[in-house]
Amino acid sequence: MKTSAASASAMGRLETQMLTLPGNLAALAELPGRWIDAVHDKQPPKFITLDMDSSESPVHGDQEGTMWNGHFRSKCLHPLFVFNQYGDMERCALRPGNVHSADGWEDVLKPVLARYSRSARPSLQRRRFRADAAFAIPALLDLLEDEDWDYAIRIKGNPKLHSQVEWLSKRRPGRPQTTSSVITPASTTGRRAGQSRAAWLPRSSSILASCSRAWGSSSPTAACQTRGCWPSTMTEEQP
Repeated sequence: MKTSAASASAMGRLETQMLTLPGNLAALAELPGRWIDAVHDKQPPKFITLDMDSSESPVHGDQEGTMWNGHFRSKCLHPLFVFNQYGDMERCALRPGNVHSADGWEDVLKPVLARYSRSARPSLQRRRFRADAAFAIPALLDLLEDEDWDYAIRIKGNPKLHSQVEWLSKRRPGRPQTTSSVITPASTTGRRAGQSRAAWLPRSSSILASCSRAWGSSSPTAACQTRGCWPSTMTEEQP
């Protein structure tokens, strides 16, 4: 070879001086979606399921953005991801280690939802979204409902929610379960006007809520699924 490869310092300058320019960062954020769209243009999907969650990215040293995270009990970065049902990453954001799990969700999720809108993807018959309790945010729920997405989002335990499932926890702890699962119509579990949003399971006219107890447990488990056989399990422990 007559010419040598770029040195480590040269690559470092490329990353810090070129790739970090606002236009380049925006292009990098859009790149996964462009690849996925190219595939979907050739093979239009009939349904899409999006999963949104944060993750721990452990680091060594004092890198930019490194902060102590009490949940993970480590110094880390705290990236946010959106994946589809095929395991493809739709979009992500690298964030400081001490931010809330849902911090900046709008910047990550809204561009993805726009790509799967009715006008952008008319082939889609169903659009589904799943997330953990950190994303049980009224603004996010309103966005999904306005865009006509089915969704299942775990709800943190709270007095209002526990009052709704109190009748399921009357059995003494340790006594074997003697009854089968109880199917509750969606009309009794959906969000209702004038009542706390956090007190209800995900609202959809096509969602059923199945409540049951595990053997020897007094804690009910709520499993939500659509009539299209889309399971998602959420468990709340009694106080």
